[in-house]
Order: sequence, then C-alpha cells, then structure tokens
Amino acid sequence: MSLTVALALFGAVVLVAMAAHTVWQSRRAQPRRVAQARPGEARDPGLAEGAVEPSFDAAPSAELAAADPAEVRAPRRMVPRIDSLIDAIAMLAIEVQVSGEMAISHLPSTRRAGNKPFFIEGLNVFTREWEPPAAGQRYSEFQAGVQLANRGGALNEIEYSEFVQKVQAFADAIGAMPDFPDMLEVVARARELDAFAGDHDAQLAVHLSSRSVAWSVGYIQQHAGRHGFVPGMVPGRLVLPGTEEGAPPVLTLSFDSQAALADDPNQAALRDVTLSFDVPQTDPASEPFVAWQASAQALSLGMDAAIVDDNGHPLGAESFAVIGSELTRLYDELAARDLAAGSAAARRLFS
Repeated sequence: MSLTVALALFGAVVLVAMAAHTVWQSRRAQPRRVAQARPGEARDPGLAEGAVEPSFDAAPSAELAAADPAEVRAPRRMVPRIDSLIDAIAMLAIEVQVSGEMAISHLPSTRRAGNKPFFIEGLNVFTREWEPPAAGQRYSEFQAGVQLANRGGALNEIEYSEFVQKVQAFADAIGAMPDFPDMLEVVARARELDAFAGDHDAQLAVHLSSRSVAWSVGYIQQHAGRHGFVPGMVPGRLVLPGTEEGAPPVLTLSFDSQAALADDPNQAALRDVTLSFDVPQTDPASEPFVAWQASAQALSLGMDAAIVDDNGHPLGAESFAVIGSELTRLYDELAARDLAAGSAAARRLFS
C-alpha cells in the first residue's frame, strides 16, 4: 500500500472518530427526559435496562403498621377559630337575639386589618357553641378577634384601629355594644408574640444538585411522582400532600418556575431542585423530618444528585442527625407555648 493511500485511510478513521465524539458530547449536554417505554413495558428514566433503583422510602412507624386500615381518619378541613392565645378579642353584647341572616348581611366586606385577618363569631342559641354566623341560626352574643401577629409582623396601632372601626360598624348595624381591649396592651402583646414567633420560625431545606447531566421538567416530575409528589398550585412546585383536607403539604419540591412555564418544559435544562418543609406548619405526627430525609436520599440516588446546603456543602447522615436534634428542641419549645407545630394556632401564627 502506498504512503498516500495509507494517509488517506488514516484521515478517514480520524474523521469518523471525531464525528462520533461530537455526537456523544451533544447527547451528554442535553437534559435528561422522561423515558419512552415500549408498549407493555414500564421503565424508569435514568436506569440501565434490568437495573433496580435503591429505595430509601421511610418505613412506617410501629403504630401505623399495627393500625387497622378501617380506622384511618377521613380528611377534615380546619376552620379558623378565634383563639385568645393569638387573637385580641372584643365582646359584642346584644339585648335581643340576632338571626344568622341579619348578622351575615352586615359582616364587613373584607375581614382584614392591614395584613392581619380578623374573625367574627356568634354564640349559637341552640348549640351554645361559638361559630361563624350561619343562615337559619340565632345568636345571643358575638365576639370578634384580630390576629396579633403573623409572618408579616406584629399587629400595629393602625391595623388595630382599622379592626375597631370595622367591628364597630358591624356592632352598630346589629344593635350590639362592643367592648374593645386597650390598644396599648394589645400592641404590646402583639410585639411579644411576634418576637417569640421570630425566634421559633424554621423552614428546613436541602438542595439536590445534579452530579452529571441536566434534567428536564418531565424527568423531575416522574422521579418525584414515584415518591408521592403531585403538582402544586404554583408553577415549578411539587408537593407531598398531608392527610388533612386543606392542610399545608408535608414536603415541597421546587425548581425554576420559568422552566415550568416554558413553551416546551422538557427542553429546559435544570441542575438544582430544593426539597423543604415548613416546621411550624407541619404536624410532627406526619413525620415530616423522616420523609424529608428519606425523600432527599431516594431522589438523590434516582436522579444522580448530591445533597447540599445553601452554600453547596454536602450533607450526610451526621448533618441530618444534628438538624434532627435541633428540630426536637424547637418542637418542645413550641408545644410549651401551646403553639405545637401543625396546630391551628401555629398555622395561623406562622402564615
């Protein structure tokens, strides 16, 4: 073989190798997408054929394992109720019983004072229970309560004055005589409660950072769906629902909302998602910390991701143990103030 022919063949081999390398690099740079299963075949994206992904799903507690499925409680909706622990309460005395229809017709159009909600309840003549005014009922007394603090801060003088003005108008319309607590005392209580809340508010979060290729939105949704996550109300958010109707989710998995809103979300290249839970909003009985840690581990394995903090530092078993210890202390301090995590009062205060 002549030298010219040999060089030509060698050049052709080099060109083929370079072309193959270019194709491989191009595929590697594309975000992982949902695997397309053949008819009658179910496959998980990112797993080699025949491979089984390790599972870190939390084992159920002994009580749950032993419980009779028939005894599982049906979902129930939590209705906000006036609570002297977190509300400033005004009593509205009346001389003549008031119908639910009359009370409803004169309720303020908006029951907020600034960014603080307030509630009006009547003492039902028949049940002797406090409740929001309802048609077909009669009431012998009313009370109004404005929330002292929330994540927007403490109730201030202007907000309290707005509350007084709106409740006074309602009282005048139904012929009631209101008795409002002193403004200075209310504002002082609000500031103290807000300070406590600020010292005991916590939202735990970890990041799952891709170790290799980027992910598509569908790829994230499919992996999260395998562990019970469903789409949330906000783009770029998946949630692990609680058992109570209307209750906050146990866990939230969030990513770039712009990617979720893209014309073709599966073309987005995502390399980071955040897994979190809101401590005071979530009932410890649902074991959010166990679910948070187990979900982080399972998703990190399935998606080939590192578990890191806000600064990108890796988090291992020792880090989670420290967090768990601090969480137990926080739960105890909230419960000592009668604001146990997941309670109606705590959910209102930390909202």
